Amino acid sequence: MPRHAILVIDMLNDFVGEKAPLRCPGGDDIIEPLQKLFKWVRSRQDDDIHLVHIQEAHRKHDADFRVRPVHAVDGTWGSDFIPALYPEGDEYIVKKRRHSGFAHTDLDLYLKEENIDTVVVTGVWTNVCVRSTATDALANAYKVITLSDGCASKTDAMHEHGLVDLSIFTKVMSIDEYIDAWNKGEDPWIGGGDAENKVE
Repeated sequence: MPRHAILVIDMLNDFVGEKAPLRCPGGDDIIEPLQKLFKWVRSRQDDDIHLVHIQEAHRKHDADFRVRPVHAVDGTWGSDFIPALYPEGDEYIVKKRRHSGFAHTDLDLYLKEENIDTVVVTGVWTNVCVRSTATDALANAYKVITLSDGCASKTDAMHEHGLVDLSIFTKVMSIDEYIDAWNKGEDPWIGGGDAENKVE
């Protein structure tokens, strides 16, 4: 039985929405598709798919601010999740201070404890934090899926270039394709409709 963790990366007030100081314009467009994904995951009666919320949460004097403006400081409004995609129940939250959700966090430990074999990346930005997290997921021997309409970047071109890079080492598919595969009893990472892909 495959076990997936859907990583929702940096859907935070400092990045998404008109008041966001480091706004990712495409972030607004993926809220509704991600809400659909959240609703589907939360309605399932099993533990095969986990929602994991990755939260950029910096120190006030973080090294990241040497190359980018101050943003998403831990404990501030900017570092908090947007209300439309707020974590619920016991959904796990991973705070990070670098681009990758794996860098100096307990994400890998959590995934191993939960026997996760496949990481599914969503969120912002496709070509930065999403790609960095996906790269480290592969390095840690996870299968990786990118949900193309669940990721966004500052421009369409940046998003598309990010997807091109991600397609080299992850399976890129839409949220509908991902849900449909599970509903058919297939492992989305394998894909197709052959009997060997059926989820046991």
